[in-house]
Amino acid sequence: MTRALICHQAGPGLTVQDMGRTGLLAQGLSRGGAADRLALSEGAALLGQSDTLAAVEMAGMGGVFEATEDIAVALTGAPMRAEIDGAPVLWNAAHLLPGGAKLKIGAATAGTYGYLSVAGGIDTPLVLGARSAHLTAGLGAALGQGDRLPVGPARTRRSGVRLAVTPRFDGGEIRVLRSLQTDFFPPETLERFENTVFSRDQRGNRMGVRMNSDGDGFHVEGGLHVISEIIVPGDIQMTGDGAPYVLLAECQTTGGYPRIGTVIPSDLPRVAQAGPGATLRFRFVGLDEALALNLRHLAEIEALKSRVEPLVRDPASIHNLLEYQLISGVSSGADPEED
Repeated sequence: MTRALICHQAGPGLTVQDMGRTGLLAQGLSRGGAADRLALSEGAALLGQSDTLAAVEMAGMGGVFEATEDIAVALTGAPMRAEIDGAPVLWNAAHLLPGGAKLKIGAATAGTYGYLSVAGGIDTPLVLGARSAHLTAGLGAALGQGDRLPVGPARTRRSGVRLAVTPRFDGGEIRVLRSLQTDFFPPETLERFENTVFSRDQRGNRMGVRMNSDGDGFHVEGGLHVISEIIVPGDIQMTGDGAPYVLLAECQTTGGYPRIGTVIPSDLPRVAQAGPGATLRFRFVGLDEALALNLRHLAEIEALKSRVEPLVRDPASIHNLLEYQLISGVSSGADPEED
């Protein structure tokens, strides 16, 4: 029987996501992929596998899942209440999901997008080089009750580990690089933009999120007559009423609203994960600083696997207790990397 994850109950925003599709902007298809790509890398680090493998993205709330056989799973991204057969399990950690057991994931307690990664990855068919659902482009579909997700072969069975992550679910400072259209905005407007505290609108999806603020909007003369051109995730468009709209993974590929700047890649997960009402402030940075921040971000992703640590658990909650080392010098005999 093929290894699989069965979805018995699904929240309204469950999809399969990986790192998305590149090189297709000219054909009218944006990158797509996980809204919080960092969370995929965290899940991969916990499971000891590549972050190119697909996972289940959960917007706002999760669902109920069952594995057809023992499978290691990792829970990352926006923290959600989770339990296996009624026993609570820790977020930002990897756990063994025994065959036939039920993993129940509730609503997010902070942030927006949670991720369920599995050892071996979700092995749905590749479409245009990726497994990601891109709903605005008509690729894939939201998950529903009864869906059976194939799981690829796992190189390890690592579970019982955790990872301390950088909080990114409550807004904060967002670094922005100037765009080709930044100079369309008067200096006083740019200064006011940096000094304004914004709140994430209740409305938002994988295409982007609107930012609200008190006072006048951030208009620019001739802003409604900008010629449409290529746009990418992170671009901040000024809508007709002067409210900033930050583009996310499933944004369109061209747009005609003026762009005041572009969120640097390392800060885009913070925008995507900001819950409704979370406050954010934007700060312009120069190209050299943006490149340095991006290099540091990539180095931090590379170092994730080295930061994984054992998960201390209550022995009463460990169903396979006898497989663990209980007395110094005595072990199960298995490869420690696979325990």
